[in-house]
Amino acid sequence: MSTRKGIILAGGTGSRLHPITIGVSKQLLPIYDKPMIFYPLSVLMLAGIREIAVITTPQDQAQFQRTLGDGSQWGLALHYIEQPSPDGLAQAYLLAQDFLDGAPSAMVLGDNIFFGHGLPGQLAAADAITTGGTVFGYRVNDPERYGVVDFAPDGTVRSIVEKPEVAPSPYAVTGLYFLDDTASERARAVTPSPRGELEITSLLESYLADGLLTVQQMGRGYAWLDTGTHASLLDAGNFVRTLSERQGQQVGCPEEIAFQQGWITETQLEARADLFSKTDYGRYLKGLIKP
Repeated sequence: MSTRKGIILAGGTGSRLHPITIGVSKQLLPIYDKPMIFYPLSVLMLAGIREIAVITTPQDQAQFQRTLGDGSQWGLALHYIEQPSPDGLAQAYLLAQDFLDGAPSAMVLGDNIFFGHGLPGQLAAADAITTGGTVFGYRVNDPERYGVVDFAPDGTVRSIVEKPEVAPSPYAVTGLYFLDDTASERARAVTPSPRGELEITSLLESYLADGLLTVQQMGRGYAWLDTGTHASLLDAGNFVRTLSERQGQQVGCPEEIAFQQGWITETQLEARADLFSKTDYGRYLKGLIKP
């Protein structure tokens, strides 16, 4: 089990998804058969992380607590932290400072979905780096929408540029960050950008300046989906549906991961399967129990 603590940043107003997010948090919208937040939660679980803070807006916190509870059904310990106003991704490390209490962390954005056969191995490699930070680069057609990695000719990282007009490479930085125990301290030193936010790229530049930033490239065998628009939300749902129906396997299933990790018993898994007995999801969980 990892000694890291996890953070899921699930705040914000979801304004790019209005009007469907007027009454519900974006991260609780369905991605095919599960709430969106199940997918980033499952990534942290695959990394062996069992103590996780969910950062939400004050008005949405009760919805998340109703959906996720205290995490014990998955062998987790979930904590909830309020984000009164969305002031940049690096703000998460200030809000979570007491929760982290000097521990290294892995933060995932609540609207990001990761999939790939080798994902657990990549997560384990990032977790094994105890000093500095690790982020993941993913090749995209529209890098100007993201923070982009600028590689030197020898493959080392020169800089990370936030939403550049001319991208220095096609590799976007995904919403998954493995940082050491200095993250909160470094976040305190970040000054707001012209748009008034504490940018995650500024925090990562702090690690880079000290020679402590690693970028792992996610190759062709991986999918990274950002569900921030109506079209990408539909695309993500169709992606999960296709995988589920063709392979007969779930994507982003916390119960399955918890059972495989030995965090819950067969009896606990069966109780979850019974809870969802009228759905394919419940039948899938039942099928994980060997007769």
